[in-house]
Amino acid sequence: MKIVVLVKEVPDTYGERVLNLETGLADRDASDRVIDEIGERALEVALSYADAHAGTEIVVVSMAAEAASATVRKALALGAGSAVQVVDEALVGADLGLTADVLAAAIRRTGFDLVIAGNQSTDGSGGVMAAMVAAHLGVAHATGLSQVEIGDGVVTGTRVGDDATRAVSADLPAVISITEALPDARMASFKGVMAAKKKPFETLSLADLGIEADAAATPWSIVTAIAAKPARAAGTTIVDEGEAGRALADYLIQNRLV
Repeated sequence: MKIVVLVKEVPDTYGERVLNLETGLADRDASDRVIDEIGERALEVALSYADAHAGTEIVVVSMAAEAASATVRKALALGAGSAVQVVDEALVGADLGLTADVLAAAIRRTGFDLVIAGNQSTDGSGGVMAAMVAAHLGVAHATGLSQVEIGDGVVTGTRVGDDATRAVSADLPAVISITEALPDARMASFKGVMAAKKKPFETLSLADLGIEADAAATPWSIVTAIAAKPARAAGTTIVDEGEAGRALADYLIQNRLV
């Protein structure tokens, strides 16, 4: 079984998040950069399967700036066998469509039985990457899974919806995405950190993937306007002088909260 796990470097959710109003891109130097937690959970699904099934190969794949290699390498310290990182200046500011195209090309080149991703990143929050990658690869996808079981030639899982809980399955090869209902990632051991330095780490360009840089540099989608989020207005203070209940009721009615 060869499992590819998609990981992404994102600004730490505990730090400040800043949008560059000139480029429309996140300022990734405004806070610490880490592997997205949902990506770590996706890796944990693969590692848990590998713990019980000898011979399982786990490859992490990422598309990021060259500086993200240290972050991606953490996935090797956690237990992945090898890593592939796509690095190319033409990919700066890539939208979801281009990103899915490039990731699919890297996955196709690497080979896979199963691709595991998080349901959505904490920076872009698109929530469609797994389905788009599956479409490029021409395989089935099962997204938003809160439980996963990888079997012989099939992957099954549970998807929790607003009105029902659904049991879904897909024949391999396939792409799945998981939610935060899956377990946290394990901690990297000192032995794992040291071993990560010797594990295969391949850096690919668009040329390596057979994708024209000019085509990638042409915007697939265009940002038409950028504006800073307005500061939060001060709340309404109601002083209780015997009429606070009525004042509160009036406020709720005026704001259509009741």
